[in-house]
Amino acid sequence: MIIKAVKFRKNGFYTQPFAFGGEEGMEKFDKNIRYRGSLQNYLIDTGSEIILVDTGFPAGTPEESPDENSLAFTGNDISSYMNAFSELGYKPEQVTKILLTHKHADHSGELKSFPNAKIYVNKDEIGVDELKGLPNLVPVEFTDGPYHNFPESQRIADGVYLIKAKGHTKGNSIVIVESDGLFYMLHGDITYVDEALYQNKLSIVYEDPKAARETLDRVREFVSKNPTVYCGTHTPQGYENLESKRVIDLTNPPETIPTGEIVFKTKSGKYVCSICGYVYDPSVGDESQGIKAGTPFEDLPDDWHCPRCKQGKDKFNAA
Repeated sequence: MIIKAVKFRKNGFYTQPFAFGGEEGMEKFDKNIRYRGSLQNYLIDTGSEIILVDTGFPAGTPEESPDENSLAFTGNDISSYMNAFSELGYKPEQVTKILLTHKHADHSGELKSFPNAKIYVNKDEIGVDELKGLPNLVPVEFTDGPYHNFPESQRIADGVYLIKAKGHTKGNSIVIVESDGLFYMLHGDITYVDEALYQNKLSIVYEDPKAARETLDRVREFVSKNPTVYCGTHTPQGYENLESKRVIDLTNPPETIPTGEIVFKTKSGKYVCSICGYVYDPSVGDESQGIKAGTPFEDLPDDWHCPRCKQGKDKFNAA
């Protein structure tokens, strides 16, 4: 069993209020504390098939231009997701299965690019906009019963399990791979940074707060009882843990590495949702909310929200 990270953005950040403030409120945390951010998804080579966990942003998604008030920044492009995938030495037609952790575009953006793959997705997310028009969806009903302390699971292949883990979205899932005595937990956004796992904090992004808390509690219980390599999507800790086979020890958190210098770019007038990647283009507007073409982002009403993931204006960064 080989697990690899598909790395496509680096040098991002997540502020402490964003990463920790989901239950106590953002005001309880220091906006000047930033944790390292990145974007990567994962590939599992079982020896007999190639399985992807999520498929990155769609090609052409612009970078954001953060400023001192930005809550989150997904980072600077390393390459497109498909180029990053190809650089691992695989071809799209080799992929037989894709396990989708959830619907957001930084996880589902290139699903269409794998013609031979069946896309396994929690049945509760079937029908969302991000998955429309895809003919090869497999609704997962989690019929294989409990997996350790998780109540519902689906065995996908030998040693590969999809686990129901709703909260961040109502159809959120995680993937657990068993290999050489270790459990590799490949997840979307259970936490954005590992510091939140150690500190037992929810991010501010969830569709079901009660379920998000239950999921995080189960994750922390699982990693406390099983030797687990915790591989996230939005922090370089995800691939660092993978590459060093670092096992989570909740009683002994690693030292936080400071973020690097933040690069500020000339702004285009477009704004990008740091949660799902939706791009607000003022030349187009937003017909779904009655926003006319030509409306600058700054002139959007305070109650305007992302048409895709329903987050507010404060989750957007200039592009």
